[in-house]
Amino acid sequence: MEAVVAILGLLFVLFVAAGVFAAVKAVQVTKRGVDRTVAQARRTVEDTGLRARTLAQPGVVGELAQLRLSLRTSMRATQDILATGSPEDASLSEAVGLFERLSAHGHELDDELRRLEREPDRSTIGARLPDLRERTEQITRSAEALRWAARDRARKFAEDDLAALSDQIDVEAGALRHWTRDTAGTPMGEPGEPSVGGAAGVSDTFGTGAGGGARQGAASGASEGRSWGPSPEEPQAITARDPRAERSYPWQKARRPEETT
Repeated sequence: MEAVVAILGLLFVLFVAAGVFAAVKAVQVTKRGVDRTVAQARRTVEDTGLRARTLAQPGVVGELAQLRLSLRTSMRATQDILATGSPEDASLSEAVGLFERLSAHGHELDDELRRLEREPDRSTIGARLPDLRERTEQITRSAEALRWAARDRARKFAEDDLAALSDQIDVEAGALRHWTRDTAGTPMGEPGEPSVGGAAGVSDTFGTGAGGGARQGAASGASEGRSWGPSPEEPQAITARDPRAERSYPWQKARRPEETT
């Protein structure tokens, strides 16, 4: 009895532990989903604000917003391409490491551009704009190089796979068109066409020329013993049925005698 109670207690503890573990995992997954949604919403709002400042505030502020928008768009596109291709292609791991190092410089430049947006001294910002523009172009150029290299690599793999698949389909199609051959090695015709072997067999049975009559006689004699279809039965003489020979049943009426004149 004590053993049963101990087993039941152990099972209860295991069920409680499993429930707690499942609840914690569900909370973590929900938290990650909420964080991802909040971050995406924050990025969308910030990008929308940058586009608005680019159009509504020409000059130094609009230039800074344009640089930030170009930097963020290029880095985000490269990050998406590498994140999508790296699980399928292990060769992109080094490219991912290089992009992480480039992202550090990109975040540093973005933070600097954000701080300069709140700078009241426009002349100082105007003096630093050429250097900021050059740094932005350098980072975006490197990001574009990684992005297009990853795209070209994925496209090359897709083309190679398609070429290999086309070759396999051609081989299979050729095998399907390999018609059955007879014992003599003569290829059979297309479906629906008379076969060569059948024509040869007919010519051997019903030959012409010397000895053709003998072969025809032998063929006719053989055809008497074996026919391709049901043999017609000989016609039988039509005779009237004898009523006395017919079997009578109790439920039948008696036959009336024929009248004579």
